[in-house]
Amino acid sequence: MRTLRNLFAVRERLLPAPVAPGAPVAEVSGLRVRLGGRQVLDSVGLTVHAGEVLALVGPNGAGKSTLLAALAADLPAASGTVRIDGRPVDDWSAAELALRRAVLPQSAALSFPFPVADVVRMGRAPWAGTEREDEDDPAVRAAMAATEVTAFAARPFSALSGGERARVALARVLAQRAPLLLLDEPTAALDLRHQELVLRICRERAAAGDAVVVVLHDLGLAAAYADRAAVLHDGRIAVAGPPAEVFTGALLGEVYRQPVEVFPHPRTGVPLVVPDRTA
Repeated sequence: MRTLRNLFAVRERLLPAPVAPGAPVAEVSGLRVRLGGRQVLDSVGLTVHAGEVLALVGPNGAGKSTLLAALAADLPAASGTVRIDGRPVDDWSAAELALRRAVLPQSAALSFPFPVADVVRMGRAPWAGTEREDEDDPAVRAAMAATEVTAFAARPFSALSGGERARVALARVLAQRAPLLLLDEPTAALDLRHQELVLRICRERAAAGDAVVVVLHDLGLAAAYADRAAVLHDGRIAVAGPPAEVFTGALLGEVYRQPVEVFPHPRTGVPLVVPDRTA
């Protein structure tokens, strides 16, 4: 832990300033990404705003995780620009970038049996040596409480179930307290209760002013919790906007190559997306 914290404390860092609600937090423009000789993203443009939950949806191979990784500056762009906090991502040092965006990958693996509490505390490493270092303990406690992992704080991470590991990994991201959260399929290993818990946390973080980008396969969750959804198809954004406007049977049926029905929930009006099994 000391070595990791020292890595972020090497030099003076520019701390992130508060962002006004609705202001751009991250932007991609003309983004192209190639992987293994294949064009995975082509001419993608997207802006992420403070105070919103943006869901990235689409079929397997559409480019959702690649777009998230490019936003995180974990994948280089073949062309185009990626900006975080108003600056190209290459202009930020790794330490400064870690203060501005927190990333939850699809799977969490550790080589050593760290206790859960220590894994969550790793999220505080970017703040070592800054004026906000004294927030470490309350940030860790709050993140563990929010994700309901406090009860097994002393257990080794390697002894947890897949769903428990997913929640601990999310707690680490929350403890980082970055204004941009990038979550790749955070509900994939979770039961119904904890899927809802994770999306409620996303809404709470947006209400507190953060920008949240989340990759989801469950269109019902995206419709219920996202302010906007970007539907990816063949490496491009087919459409982006409020789910109630962009989730149509025609569009989703074409993108997923599966006939679907979209109709409003009888009580809330939230779009419900179900396969059309009569087709």
